[in-house]
Amino acid sequence: MRWFSATPGSVPSRRAARQARRLASCMGAGLMTAAMAVATCHGADAASTRHARHKTDAGTSAEPQTEDSIIAIVNGSVLTKRDVDTRGRLFALSSGLDVSDDIMTRLRPQIVRQLIDERLRMEAMLERHINVPVAQIAAAISGIEQRNGMPENSLRNRLAQDSISLTTLIDQIRVQVGWSQVLRMETGSRGRITATEIQQRTDALKREDGKPQYMISEIFVPVEDPHHPETELKFTETIIQELREGAPFPIVAAQFSQSQSALEGGMLGWTQEDSLDPEVVEVARKMPDGAISNPIRVAGGYVIATINSRRTVGHEMATILSIHQAFLPFTQPLNPQDPSDQQKQTLQQASDLAGKIKSCDEMEALNKKYGEKHPTDPGELRVDRLNPQMREVMESLKPGETSHPLVSMYGIALIMVCKREERNVALQTPSEIADQLLNERVEQTSRQLDRDLHRRAVIDMRSKS
Repeated sequence: MRWFSATPGSVPSRRAARQARRLASCMGAGLMTAAMAVATCHGADAASTRHARHKTDAGTSAEPQTEDSIIAIVNGSVLTKRDVDTRGRLFALSSGLDVSDDIMTRLRPQIVRQLIDERLRMEAMLERHINVPVAQIAAAISGIEQRNGMPENSLRNRLAQDSISLTTLIDQIRVQVGWSQVLRMETGSRGRITATEIQQRTDALKREDGKPQYMISEIFVPVEDPHHPETELKFTETIIQELREGAPFPIVAAQFSQSQSALEGGMLGWTQEDSLDPEVVEVARKMPDGAISNPIRVAGGYVIATINSRRTVGHEMATILSIHQAFLPFTQPLNPQDPSDQQKQTLQQASDLAGKIKSCDEMEALNKKYGEKHPTDPGELRVDRLNPQMREVMESLKPGETSHPLVSMYGIALIMVCKREERNVALQTPSEIADQLLNERVEQTSRQLDRDLHRRAVIDMRSKS
């Protein structure tokens, strides 16, 4: 268990956290799928290509399907019923809900579309010789677990328990991370945010002072044919139903959103109205915090939105803490009903030390003595963003005072507040503004490149699945 890994909304290195999540993919054992077969169609005119993309073999779809039945061939890469079923099971597992067969049937067309998009994006990665290191995959899994309050390694353990191949999740997040690298290459020189652009956005924020700003998360579902959005609308309504029944928004966004914010669980961060689609703004003004919106039709698709909190531009006071911590590890996971002798001794040591440590320097030395299993300084913490139990502990601590021992499954933490201050956290730094501008630019590039990949692709649909 990590005591103070940065959570969404915590002040420390928000930029670094966003970049890490953007770069990181989701789970360990890197296995880059051996080369995907890419068939390029030379000399075909646009009309024949469009015809090939939507060709359906009616005879095949009428036959009983097995797990290896071919759903589609995407530029020579085969998509099977097994692929679709496994991705659906991954969603059911990660949402924590008992997803009915009827719900899964309604999800399948969009799962097929998403897998086709991933095949095309993987081709774009391979063409640019992009590989995603194992470390990024492992870091992303940890990020997903932390954002959803899950113990370390619990997601991969749950996959194993439900006989879902680890590579299903690895492949999905590998494409998300690799696609980010493709977009950086495509953005090129346009990805360099100038001081003039930052100043222009700063001036615009000053003009917006006092107007609404939203901590908003989104799931974006693209519509392939603007004249016939029925399939995507049905899928969006199904997802909303699952979210309202308790499916975690960050996990659903990571599974199904086709926006670059998917890597961050759909989180857009603090966003002012002029940076949102007008249709989203109209809904955001009316919906209560924490609610799940109805489908919002925007250019290119549908958006599902949730407002985590709101404030006025330039105004938000918060209590910010700088802390040091020491972690005394157990030699084995704790069984609260039957603690080992070593665990009892560690608790006694922690209780004795809590009354002796008088400075943050001493806390740092203590953490090093016990192997520095967790960082001494996890970064600044925003009190109102801590979970209720931890907030109760931190609110009562004065600078220079040590907490009582905080017991977890893997050890005991002692925490000292080094500094406490009230700060206006609504003032965006130049680096945060640069991040926001870059994200907007990258999102535009992503949607354009997706359209180009589909326009050039040869997609042979063998079954409606």
